[in-house]
Amino acid sequence: MKDVYIYDAVRTPRGRGHAEKGALRDVKPIDLLRTVFQAIERRNSLDTALVEEIALGCNTVSGEQGANIAKIAALYSGWHHQSNGLTVSSFCTSGLEAIQTAAMKIMTGAAQVAVAGGVESMSRVPMFSDKGSWFADKEVAQRTGFIHMGLAAEIVAQLNDISASELNEYSLRSHECANAARTKEYYRNGIIEVKKDNTTILDHDELIRQGLTVEMLTALPLVCDLERDKAAINFILKKMPQLSTFSCLHTVGNAPGIADAASLLLLGDEKLGQKLNVSPIAKITGFASASVDPVIMLTGVVDATQKLLSKNGLQPKDIDLFEVNESFAAIPLMYAKNLIVSQDKINVNGGAIAMGHPLGATGGILMGSLVAELRNKGLKRGIATICAGAGIAQATMVEIVND
Repeated sequence: MKDVYIYDAVRTPRGRGHAEKGALRDVKPIDLLRTVFQAIERRNSLDTALVEEIALGCNTVSGEQGANIAKIAALYSGWHHQSNGLTVSSFCTSGLEAIQTAAMKIMTGAAQVAVAGGVESMSRVPMFSDKGSWFADKEVAQRTGFIHMGLAAEIVAQLNDISASELNEYSLRSHECANAARTKEYYRNGIIEVKKDNTTILDHDELIRQGLTVEMLTALPLVCDLERDKAAINFILKKMPQLSTFSCLHTVGNAPGIADAASLLLLGDEKLGQKLNVSPIAKITGFASASVDPVIMLTGVVDATQKLLSKNGLQPKDIDLFEVNESFAAIPLMYAKNLIVSQDKINVNGGAIAMGHPLGATGGILMGSLVAELRNKGLKRGIATICAGAGIAQATMVEIVND
């Protein structure tokens, strides 16, 4: 099996995913992708005829994000026609799954060069607009135990004795860390400004808020409602007798922001660096998937990480940094408790609660952030992990390559 290296990682800023207020609302998802495709080509003097595989994650493959946007975006960006294109749709893990898929092609020798990442324009193609049977067909939803993720987050919080105050404190930390990272321009090299008609539309993550307090977060509306969600809650209590009652703890301030963004990584074997006369910035050293009960849904990040560590003969203490997607505040808190990992190692520069979760683009964003922070701090090894609908989860491990 060949080694797989990351040579570059870029992304657009994350814009507010709002059809009327988001800075990127007038930018088509394919234009978000063109921004990162052209950046990867320009920054690496890349002959795009070398790229054999293009794998992009996208959660809502519909409308402007339909028709195999991975392939069409490459053509639209002026890339050589001979690259294969694959759009991966696996809920929130789509981008991370796309990176793993491209990496496997290189590992097996099926390809030498690939790009992978993802896109989601939630302001233009809203979540659930594809009307998938899991949530849109009542019979399918009932047979598969569909509940909305906010309820699953409450289950996680209650099973792990996480209080409302812990949720709010974590959310405040996410914003404070994201603000600090932006002020210090930690990710400036990897963020590609979005332009339209040669005018800059957005050059920074739009959702980060300054001046937040725990009191402000506490006053925000709850994600679930005991009366509105009564039928689903009764179903949960019947299925999970260990829950004697059900509480609504998460506010909208403890949830990830809806966002627009695109991300892209340049992957290759060792020979690619020689061809481009560039050095890799990291090596992908392993990945694993997992799936848990679809009702509890969001705990799969622990299972995927444990499987990944076991396959590589490692313990949590051997990992320097973790990027755990902030699906809700309970998830990274639960992750830390179950793996016995210090919060000082998790999402050290903030996460989706502060900066938004652009679904299909998030995997590439987490990987880029992880590699950048490992290099900033002179550390070696990190894991990025994401949970998703119906209980699935992915985890990917990287190690820094010294120049």
